[in-house]
Amino acid sequence: MTATAFSWSRFRAVLGKEFIQMLRDRLTFALMVGVPIMQLILFGYAINADPRALPTAVVVAGNGTYARSLVAALQNTTYFRVVAWPDTAAEADRMLDAGEVQFVVEFPTDFSRRLERGERPALLVEADATDPVATGNALAALARLNDTALSHDLIGPLANVATAAPPFEMRIHKRYNPEGSTEFNIVPGLMGTILTMTLAMMTGAAVTREFERGTMENLLATPVRPIEVMLGKIIPYVLVGFVQVGVILGTAVLLFSVPILGSLWLLALCVLAFIAANLAVGFTFSTLARNQMQAFQMSIFFFMPSMLLSGFLFPFRGMPQWAQWIGDALPLTYFLRIVRGILLKGNGMVEVWPQLWPILIFLVVVSAVALKRYRQTLD
Repeated sequence: MTATAFSWSRFRAVLGKEFIQMLRDRLTFALMVGVPIMQLILFGYAINADPRALPTAVVVAGNGTYARSLVAALQNTTYFRVVAWPDTAAEADRMLDAGEVQFVVEFPTDFSRRLERGERPALLVEADATDPVATGNALAALARLNDTALSHDLIGPLANVATAAPPFEMRIHKRYNPEGSTEFNIVPGLMGTILTMTLAMMTGAAVTREFERGTMENLLATPVRPIEVMLGKIIPYVLVGFVQVGVILGTAVLLFSVPILGSLWLLALCVLAFIAANLAVGFTFSTLARNQMQAFQMSIFFFMPSMLLSGFLFPFRGMPQWAQWIGDALPLTYFLRIVRGILLKGNGMVEVWPQLWPILIFLVVVSAVALKRYRQTLD
């Protein structure tokens, strides 16, 4: 006999059952509470689209009589923070290529003499424009320096120089992305973001799917060792990852005219390391989760901070220090620098290696955790 009338007792029974089941699934409940808290903290405190105190290198040739005042004016804008005084322009250029600094300010040898003669000497400012958002406001602040930076120095006999507007010329070179195209920054970054999202998620479901279908018992009954299972589960997705990279690169070149200035072989090597790192993360999730849904939730929990704190959507140097520490623990942070450096700057192994070895260490650590967890599953 089918009940037709609404029953409060049956409703309370079903409601109580769902609450009990939700509380027993502690992982899902923790993610339901943790994800909103993480979003509030990240968007409220860590995300900043107006980065300041950007690392700057200053090259001063000659005696640099007025360099101190100009450098002080730069730092007073709060957008520039002088971290290096290289002796040559070549050393400063190397620092810009390696991503060690965001800006290079170069004073010519005869800057002071030409300034006193009223010849409006040129001050060269080179900017790493791979991320236009990170440099846009800082470069805009430079326009106000011409009239005020030397107001306390050009006095007395030099007052006529101060009245000339402006007393020196500011030449700004936007390196690697002179047009300031956001596509040059976003499209290469999508390569790492898509790989992080899809590969960790697919691998996370690989082992849990075996448990749900009941085929894991047959696999455990065989003499297959954990490392063999892990490699067997991961290698097919390595090929999938390279297919994704090929599609993204082809689309970037054909549709968005993104340049490829560096070695594709070096890029492929770095992609392999990054793919392996994300697959190891997914395999670790599969040893922790009880079902595919939990593995999917863990993957989302890993993907969100990777996307927000890696420098993909928001400038990395604009985040507070604690957020940068978290970002430095994520492989996507280093991979974005590698991809943008190879494609837009033509970086080689010398510039890439400082970003590659953290990914390799991450891969080793996460793989060790995955194998340890899987060995416990075998018992």
